Amino acid sequence: MSLPAPEALRIETLGPCRIPSPLQGERFVDEARRVLVCTDTQQLAPYLKAGVQPPAFELAGPRAQIFFRPETLTCGIVTCGGLCPGLNNVIRSLVLSLTYAYGVRRILGFRYGYAGLASKSGYAPLVLTPEVVDTIHEQGGTLLGTSRGPQDVADMVDTLVRWDVGVLFAIGGDGTLRGAAALSQEIARRGLKIGVVGIPKTIDNDLEWIERSFGFATAVEEARRVIVGAHAEARGAWNGIGLVKLMGRHSGFIAAHASLANSDVNFCLVPEVPFTLEGEGGFLQALERRLERKHHAVVVVAEGAGQELLQDPARVERDPSGNIRLKDIGAYLRDEIVRYFARRQLPVTVKYIDPSYTIRSLPANSLDAEYCLLLGQHAVHAGLAGRTNLVVGYWNQHFTHVPIALAVARRKQLDPQGETWQRVLEATGQPASLVGH
Repeated sequence: MSLPAPEALRIETLGPCRIPSPLQGERFVDEARRVLVCTDTQQLAPYLKAGVQPPAFELAGPRAQIFFRPETLTCGIVTCGGLCPGLNNVIRSLVLSLTYAYGVRRILGFRYGYAGLASKSGYAPLVLTPEVVDTIHEQGGTLLGTSRGPQDVADMVDTLVRWDVGVLFAIGGDGTLRGAAALSQEIARRGLKIGVVGIPKTIDNDLEWIERSFGFATAVEEARRVIVGAHAEARGAWNGIGLVKLMGRHSGFIAAHASLANSDVNFCLVPEVPFTLEGEGGFLQALERRLERKHHAVVVVAEGAGQELLQDPARVERDPSGNIRLKDIGAYLRDEIVRYFARRQLPVTVKYIDPSYTIRSLPANSLDAEYCLLLGQHAVHAGLAGRTNLVVGYWNQHFTHVPIALAVARRKQLDPQGETWQRVLEATGQPASLVGH
């Protein structure tokens, strides 16, 4: 892992903070404190030898001096992309922190993602108060609705100006954050004093320099329950196979950690590790050998795994956000498994489970609920202190400020040579390579 340059870690501000914070009894952040990007002594050694500060993140938290006068401030909140456990928790945390901690009097929830900031949308913003968000954390989904796809940036900034928004909180993944960065750039070009603060929502946990996105813990917990069912189905039949498809477009973190949480998984297939079906050492042969030994098997596959087996490079389709539309690797594997064993005249029973939409619409579990509350609080502290073009992160056991450009510069993925994947191989017993020849 290469470390970012110090200038890539600099957090933009709207200006000097001169207003005393209204927070009572808080321990304010010492502006001199930083969170080291790396704690590995080998990577730190060159910096220590040269006598310079190693790369470090700005520490999140309340500041003694803030930029905005809370009593005159209007804040906006928007949720974008797919559903994810914890969206309502974050909305509620933002509203309660803005209202009770800082005394902000007007909070607007823009409806259906960035579409709600488009002048032609016709979606009037929802006025958010503690009463409106009182019980939403008990429900899945998002009170504000969501959408995918870009909108005209200049038009969205016009909307923020029209509603006198001083801070916009954008809750979403890499596409949402890129949109937030574009808004920040247009705002800066116009010389406006509007802050844009991102909150990391990607159930796949694929944002770089952020240890965990909210919703991930709930997804892993629920995926584990599904795997328990798949294992019971597999053991209930001679040569039974439980096949579970989990979320993970480009990063297999949910599949990997759910497999570790339930060590009954025999094969874990992820986008980062190629595999083939046929040939000596391929997946189907390895599955056959597993059935010869135990007469049942559990297979977990991330939705983005094996796409090279399915995609026609000349006919790639994309969704409104520009993401490649994935082919259904789960159904494909199911059918190929059935065909393979039919050719070999070996009876198998395949039970295929795809819980993706069930998982992403769940309420947050206790771990995510706490995390969402803290993300919301830290986002509010950042916004009131005039920080902008950043996403609230978590790194080395501290909440941090991460420049959006750094968070979306590349996608976080499993390292096939790294610790997590090595533990998956050990837990499943699958071969290190499933590429046939």
